[in-house]
Amino acid sequence: MTKLIFGCGYLGLRVANLWLQAGNDVHAVTRSSHRASELRAMGLKPIVADILDPATMAELPRAQTVLFAVGYDRSSGESMRRVYVDGLANVLDVMPSQVARFIYVSSTGVYGQSDGSWVDEDSPCNPIRVGGLACLDAERTLAAHPIGQHSIILRLAGIYGPGRIPRRVDLALGKPIAAPSEGYLNLIHVDDAVRAVLAVENDSPVPAMYCVSDGHPVLRRRYFEQLAQLIHAPRPVFTTPAPGSAALERAGSSKRISNRRFVEQLGFQFRHPSYREGLAAIIKRELTDSSDVGSDRGPD
Repeated sequence: MTKLIFGCGYLGLRVANLWLQAGNDVHAVTRSSHRASELRAMGLKPIVADILDPATMAELPRAQTVLFAVGYDRSSGESMRRVYVDGLANVLDVMPSQVARFIYVSSTGVYGQSDGSWVDEDSPCNPIRVGGLACLDAERTLAAHPIGQHSIILRLAGIYGPGRIPRRVDLALGKPIAAPSEGYLNLIHVDDAVRAVLAVENDSPVPAMYCVSDGHPVLRRRYFEQLAQLIHAPRPVFTTPAPGSAALERAGSSKRISNRRFVEQLGFQFRHPSYREGLAAIIKRELTDSSDVGSDRGPD
C-alpha cells in the first residue's frame, strides 16, 4: 500500500520505518534536498516540496493513508498559524481525493484549563497559547474540508523518548527549572505515540478524534523528582519563569487528559503505561548501550 507523510521527524520517521518494514510504499515530503537524500537512503521515497507553496506539491502520489505530523521550525521565519493552518489547507486542496485515512497530529494544547480538571474529547477548547490556537484552527480547517470525512485527529500529549527528555541536562547540572512545581504534565512515550498512529489507521472509524496520552497525569515536581532519581541528579529546584517567556505561557495550563475513548474504542495497551516505566526504560537502554560499546573494545 502507498503511504504519504508530511513531517518525517521524531514521530513521523518512526512511523515511516514501521510502514517500510511492513512492505509499504512510503513517500515523505521535505523542504530540504539534503534531508531528501537522507530519507532516500533509509528506503523512503522523498518528495521535495513546501506545504506553504502549493505549486511544489503538484504531483503527490495517490496514498491510502496520509500522516500530517508537521512540527514547527522556529528558524523558518513563518508563524505557527501559517505553518499549521495555511500549510494544512494547502495540502488538503492539492491532495488526491482517494484518501482512506488522513491522520492529523494535533496537540492537547488545544485545551486551556488551568485548574487541574480532567478533560476529554468533549471538553471545551479555549487554548491560551499560540500553538494551541493554531492546532485548533487546523482541526477546524480539516473538519470543514471534504477529506475531513476520512480524517482522524490525534490530540497528542507531550511526547518524550530516547534523546528527548526535556530539561534533563539542566536537571543533571543542578540548574533550577523555570516552571511552577504543582502543574500537571500529560505525557506519551514516542513508542506508544507511533503505535497509536498505526492503531487508528487500522481500527478507527472515520471521522474520529482521540486524546492520546498515557492516562497518568503527573505533577511537575513528581515527574522531575523521578527523573532526578533515575539519573542520580540533585533534587529539582523550581523558580518563577521570566515575564513574557514561553515557560510562563506553559505555566498557565494545568489539566489532566483522559484517554478513555482511545483505550476503550481501540483496545489499546501501552508499552509504557506511565512516565515511570517510560523513563526507566530509556535510562536502562542507555546504560545497556553504553555497556555494549565498552565490550567491543580490545585490550588497552
